[in-house]
Amino acid sequence: MKKMICILLPVVYFLLVQPLNAQTTHTTKAKNKVQFKVGAFYNSNLNYYGRTDSLRSTGFFPLAEIWFTRNFYINAAPVFISNAISRFEYTGTVATAGYQVKSKNEKFITHIFFTKPLYRSNSQLVQSALKEQLSGSFSWQNKYLNMAIGGDLKHSDKVDYGLNAGVDHIFRHQFPGQFVLVIDPSAYIYAGTQQFTSTYYKKNSFLIFPATEQAVTKQVSRLNILSYEFSVPVILAKNKLQVILIPAYVAPQNLITVANKPGISERGKSMLYVTTGAKVIF
Repeated sequence: MKKMICILLPVVYFLLVQPLNAQTTHTTKAKNKVQFKVGAFYNSNLNYYGRTDSLRSTGFFPLAEIWFTRNFYINAAPVFISNAISRFEYTGTVATAGYQVKSKNEKFITHIFFTKPLYRSNSQLVQSALKEQLSGSFSWQNKYLNMAIGGDLKHSDKVDYGLNAGVDHIFRHQFPGQFVLVIDPSAYIYAGTQQFTSTYYKKNSFLIFPATEQAVTKQVSRLNILSYEFSVPVILAKNKLQVILIPAYVAPQNLITVANKPGISERGKSMLYVTTGAKVIF
């Protein structure tokens, strides 16, 4: 028998903080002063690498972010969900502190960040079991095909590890009136350890006595592919305003299921979903 242990990364961060910082560096020049950014975003199907709650919730989250320097920032995003039984219900807040360094020619970017979710105890989101996460990524930007690798350390009731790798190519066009359009087709693969209990029966025999069966339960940790994801972030920017649309397709892999027990099985399937919103820089 297998029992799933949820140790999941908040989708809010991966969709709205890490990718958009990388893309908007092409539309807005960073300055050596404190910057304050606010935004609001909607996600049509909250998921963790294709895994969802039983109600297939949508999400709305305002985002407040402060860049103290070109490199160091903190942000917070309250999460509100809607589904068949809840309408615009507050389920928690995700806070992040990060440090991003670029090489002089801006071809190499190193990003380290710490994420602290503060979900309500009755939250139904799959990712609400996460207590904290430390992540890092390294990317090589070039005019042909950008490449990135990353890893993370996740803590819930246990510790798990994650790996990811991806490629993208940025198309940027300047329009009259200071409008800038950025389109960034991307493909990523995500992997991570999955922890579950495994029970099997062992036969014991002694001398002439009949063999007996004994149930043996072990804790198992296994590194597996979690999902493949394809997205096309689109950013339209003018001065300090950015309008964002991110259509994405995710194909989850290695879902943990328990026969006849959907309550402790992972739910998920390949799906299209959209994240959209806007951000203003002060």
